Amino acid sequence: MDVLYFAWVRERIGIPREKVETSAATVADLVAELRTREERYEVAFSDLSALRVAVDQELTDFDASLDGAREVAFFPPMTGG
Repeated sequence: MDVLYFAWVRERIGIPREKVETSAATVADLVAELRTREERYEVAFSDLSALRVAVDQELTDFDASLDGAREVAFFPPMTGG
């Protein structure tokens, strides 16, 4: 699946997107897998309360299923103004 990173998440990980082979059942499982890759992922995902996630361009929670998902995006909360 494609994993996309936006704003400071992209800056900490160092890439805007990547293809990931995963057996993760949920977004939280995917995050757990990514955090074990390298320190830069551990840093980016150290505080999940500071992150939002979308699965196939639908805003969702970290307990969302990845069954059939093609894309997961991580980004900071959006603010209006």
